[in-house]
Amino acid sequence: MEFDFLSPLDSETVATIKNLTSQHLGSKVVLHTDEDFPDLNKIKIAIFGVKENRGAHLEHENTKLSHIRKEFYSLFPGNWEASIADLGNILPGNSVEDTYFAVKTTVAFLLKNKIIPIIIGGSQDLTYPIYRGFDQLEQMVNLVAIDSKFDFGKAEKLTSNSYLTKIIVEEPNNLFNFSNVGYQTYYNSQEEIDLTEKLFFDAYRLGEVSSNISIAEPVFRDADIVSLDLTSVKSCDSGNFVTFTPNGFNGKEICSLARYAGISDKVSVFGIFNHNNSKQEAVLIAQILWYFIEGYHYRSNEYPFGTRDHYTKYIVPLDEEELVFYKSNKTERWWIEIPFLSNVNNKLKRNTLLPCTHEDYLGACSAEIPERWWKAQRKNVV
Repeated sequence: MEFDFLSPLDSETVATIKNLTSQHLGSKVVLHTDEDFPDLNKIKIAIFGVKENRGAHLEHENTKLSHIRKEFYSLFPGNWEASIADLGNILPGNSVEDTYFAVKTTVAFLLKNKIIPIIIGGSQDLTYPIYRGFDQLEQMVNLVAIDSKFDFGKAEKLTSNSYLTKIIVEEPNNLFNFSNVGYQTYYNSQEEIDLTEKLFFDAYRLGEVSSNISIAEPVFRDADIVSLDLTSVKSCDSGNFVTFTPNGFNGKEICSLARYAGISDKVSVFGIFNHNNSKQEAVLIAQILWYFIEGYHYRSNEYPFGTRDHYTKYIVPLDEEELVFYKSNKTERWWIEIPFLSNVNNKLKRNTLLPCTHEDYLGACSAEIPERWWKAQRKNVV
């Protein structure tokens, strides 16, 4: 692939990073500069920005990413081994579609080379070309959005409020599941909430997750793409007083969710969108990025299973079903088995094990069928 889409970091940002000490994160990252492009042969994580805001009806000149990089690279890394590259930015094309093509092509190349892209955007409609970047892999895709809204807007034009509709209706349809983490009911019409139920998607209200954040962990464990809308964080924690958000996740919670995304063996792309361009919000974004990469370094390579020798199997007989659970002897995480149906497209075979919680197992022991298991079953049937 030619990397014509990617412009190097500006000289001021590069100078700032190079002036940091050898202990700072900036010294551990290979940068795309005017003189050099990173050798990707040994890279595991690639960061790039997309300076495209037209999907949110904003001018692209308003997209500033240098604040984020300066904050992020001035942090100290954990005990990290994976090599990280910053590939620079995708600049806005003549049309939004040109930008989408550049994002799709870049993501597809990185995925094929087993490199995890971290995208700092722009508007959240960029989730759509990220999703299309999976087309050549010929696999079903699970998408998780950390968002106060479902973004089921009218599909006449792709925007940050309608990207999910576009993903659902457009062929080829490789979306197996969508999960929303943190929606706020008053921002979503009843029709959108009903559609989520009708399509057997998963949705977790802000209050649910805030009161027990661990319920979100299995959702990320089953995700391929994680798309984070920064307006899901309340303004007093994000510093975003342009789009004022009185309620939302706090700083600690959003970093915990980012860590869940990073620690998932299955998450292949992580994107952060709808930044309000302030230096205040850039501090939070830097820490979100840090926690995702920290989580990545604690991946246990448990999913999908190569062998089930290191798992304890639990069978829960119910009146009409027999539920089969697996508990990892290594991490004590839980999965539930989805019986594979022979009439279903072969691309779904890898979804026969569904991440779950210990509480799901305890509920099954009390004759309560886990809701995510039931929805996954319905997807296989219809």
